[in-house]
Amino acid sequence: MNNDRLEGNWLQFKGKVKEQWGKLTDDDLDVILGKRDQLLGKIQAHHGLTKEAAKKQFDQWHERHPSSFFKQE
Repeated sequence: MNNDRLEGNWLQFKGKVKEQWGKLTDDDLDVILGKRDQLLGKIQAHHGLTKEAAKKQFDQWHERHPSSFFKQE
């Protein structure tokens, strides 16, 4: 897959994440760079959720929007 396509896919996926968790910023997502645990931490912090609630929300969302962008650390 070429870099332009990867970048386009990442931007589209990033938009889906921001639709779900609107308090996350582009800067947050740029720092995360596909690291699932870091995303869960940002969701938890920005939305005032417990670790378990953030994980549950992410898992449910990720079932609807499967992707290889987020890998478990």
